Parts: sequence; C-alpha cells; structure tokens
Amino acid sequence: MKVYFKDESFAFEFVRNLGYAYYGGSDIGELYATVENITEGDFDSWHDAWNARGERVAARAKDHLEKGHIVSAREALLRASTYYRVGEFYLHGNPDDPRILEEAKTSADLYSKAAELMGPTWEKVEIPYEGTTVPGYFYKADESDEPRPTLLFHGGFDSSVEELYYFAAAGAIRRGYNCLTWDGPGQGLPVREQKLYFRHDWEAVVSPAVDYVLSRPDVDPERIALKGMSLGGYLAARAAAFEPRIKATILFDGVWSLYDSIVKIMGDDAAKALENEDADKFNELAQKLMDSNSQMRWSFDQGTWSFGQKTPYDFMVECKKMTLDGGIPEKIKSPTLVMKADGDQFFKGQPEKVYEALTNAPKTFVAFHEEDGAENHCQSGALAFKDEVVFNWLDDTFKA
Repeated sequence: MKVYFKDESFAFEFVRNLGYAYYGGSDIGELYATVENITEGDFDSWHDAWNARGERVAARAKDHLEKGHIVSAREALLRASTYYRVGEFYLHGNPDDPRILEEAKTSADLYSKAAELMGPTWEKVEIPYEGTTVPGYFYKADESDEPRPTLLFHGGFDSSVEELYYFAAAGAIRRGYNCLTWDGPGQGLPVREQKLYFRHDWEAVVSPAVDYVLSRPDVDPERIALKGMSLGGYLAARAAAFEPRIKATILFDGVWSLYDSIVKIMGDDAAKALENEDADKFNELAQKLMDSNSQMRWSFDQGTWSFGQKTPYDFMVECKKMTLDGGIPEKIKSPTLVMKADGDQFFKGQPEKVYEALTNAPKTFVAFHEEDGAENHCQSGALAFKDEVVFNWLDDTFKA
C-alpha cells in the first residue's frame, strides 16, 4: 500500500502514522496538511515539516491546558508527541545531530504530560536493567487492583515507547488487559540518552520486565503474554525461548534473521563480500544503495546508530547474532501466534520459517492481506483489524 508518496520508505512511514489516528495518536487532516510540505526522499524536508506540525499542535495543547480544557489538552499532547517523533525518524545518519535527543525528549515529555492527564490508569514506570533503568508505561483497564491478564509489549528496530500504545496497549485496555510497554537497549531514550545499544540475547531485557509485573498485585501471574513488533518478532521469540514465565507469545510479525533480510535485498555481490569478510567492498555496495534508495539509506543509518557501529559492514557483523538458528524456536513452549503481512518489504518468507520451526509449542499462523488493507509490515494502517486477530487469539488462549 502506497499513500501520497512514490518513495517506498516515505509512503510506508506515512501509512504507519495514518494508522495512529484510530487510537488518537494523529489526525488525518493534520497528516495530509503536513506532507504537502515534504519533498520526496528528502530527509531534512521530512524533519522540518513534522517538526513544524509538532510545534503547532503542542502550542494548542499548552493553550488548552492553561484554560482548563483537559480532554482537549491531553489529546493534542498525544498528537504533538507523535509528530515530533515522526520528524526525528530519519536523522540518524549523523549520530551527533543535536536534534535527535532534543526532539526525542520533547516527544517523550509531551507524551508523559498526556499520561498524567489520563489519570492513574496510565502509569509511567522505570524497569531495572543492568545497573540502570529503562522507561516504560503500565496501562490498566480500570483503577482496581484486580489481578488481570497482562501483555508485555516491546518494539523493534526503530520504535519508541510512546508509539507502542497505539500498536497494542490501546487495544489491550479496551478488552480488560493490563499492558506494560517499555524501551530496551537500541530503542527510544535508552539509545539516545544512555547509549545503550541493541543486544541479541533479548531475554536479558524481558526477564526484568517480567520481574516487575510479578511484583504488582494487579497482574495475574498465570496470564502473562509477550508481544514483539517488527524486529521485535525475533526479540520476543528469543526471550520466550528462555523465559518460562511467559504463558503466551505473539510474534508481530515472525522474524528469523535481520541479517538475512538485508542480504536478500542487497543481492549476491553483497552476500559474497560478507562471506569473504571484505569490509571495503561491502561498504562500497552499501553506499551505492544508500545514494539511490532512501529505504536502504535509512536502514543502514538506523542500523549503525542503534547497534553502536561505525560502518554498514560493522553493523552487519553485529546484527548477524540476531538469528533463530541453533534451535531457538524449539525451546519455545508457550502457545505462540505468528503473524505475517503479505506486502512486508523487510522479512518476506521469514514468518513461515519461524512457524515451521515451532515444534514444541501450540502454534497459530495468521496472514494479513491486501483485500483487508492489512498487507503492510506490522499491519500498519490496519490496527483495528490486527487487534481483533491478536486479542481474540489471546482471549481464547488464556481461556484454554
């Protein structure tokens, strides 16, 4: 699905942000008014337009709050947070760009203020992690301390915790679930403020989150689910293989290997350069692609930045560790939902591979199609339908 833009990356990101409108994270009129000011494939143009929209909506939110219009204020704060976050998305080619941290913190602060205005069912939390903490939100269906089924939800290659409400938490609390969302290393403010970079052994990130929810009286320890989005499909699978307290696992979508995905897109010459450990040749090939294709430019900008590497070759060496090879899927015992989007431009064929390798877990496979407008990576733009599938499966799984 391409909307407005011909550039594949810009078109996908636009649909991704259109999707937030269903749960109040954006507004269609504001989105279309913004993209009118963006030049195809121009990363700075993208930033400038969304930054201006964020400033405009945040100013309205401030005015609403000063005048006591609480609902209007919190809704505008959520949308302004989205627009600042969207604007920062393509800036990572220069890790020293001061706009990266400035705008991420602005987005986080606006979201935090909106959460305060939502009341006690939106709780800002800090999850202990290896001598520090990482930020999260705990969402409740109501103000009681009734033990409820609880969904733990983390993102992937390019997510931030403020986005995760729209991709899972909103649907969860409407159906009586708690939901914990949080950023791990390589994501959100942890990578921007603390320089915490991605790691392949994601159980080290999930287990502290499980410890946290089990410390709460409002969590049913027998109904804890884990869901990972995008690259999080690999991360969640890895964690579920080594964390027995997870009672249900949702791979949104199924991911076997980030490395394999990039090599498949780049072709045989790149694969040969990697096999021969020819860093110069691979970096040359990567740069040619980055110069001609905004999707690949963003992918390597994001990869080197979030993995803490200097060159595309270094990033590929590091991300090769993120694989389900070695019998990882066979270690998963919890009921598992593997999702697939027919039009996924990143991980084609990988959900099927993950599903087939789940030999010791009750498993379900669901593909999302163009006829439902749900063929985009992570069903972007079709969040209502996606949540129907996910939470119906989770309801049935926990009942069983």
